Amino acid sequence: MAKTFHLEIIATDRVFYQGECEHLVITAIDGLLGIMAGHEPLVTALPDGELKYMVDGKWHYAAISEGFIQVMPDNSVILADTCELPEEIDIKRAEEDRQRAQEKLRQKQSIQEYYQTQAALNRAMNRLKISQKHFK
Repeated sequence: MAKTFHLEIIATDRVFYQGECEHLVITAIDGLLGIMAGHEPLVTALPDGELKYMVDGKWHYAAISEGFIQVMPDNSVILADTCELPEEIDIKRAEEDRQRAQEKLRQKQSIQEYYQTQAALNRAMNRLKISQKHFK
């Protein structure tokens, strides 16, 4: 069996995953980050993106929203606003969120409102991408 490390993925509403993991690939602020057992310690911010992790030789995928990851040689902890499996994503709701955010971006807004709307659009687009890519 491959060398493993302990992985915890914690969303604001639930513990998404807790257990051993062989490999983790996640979108970090400065690009894709691959993690295996023995990785150098690091802490970094996470944008909306795709999370994939290998357990018992099988890849698992999820849509993850903003958060942080702490990596140690024998464990990693991800704290995120949300984390969803592709089959858990409500495609209709994500599409409505995308349309609502795009419409709001066309309206005059304050800088703060613009950034909040852009973040909502990014979340909706990420959810749609992950559900279409991995849920058949």
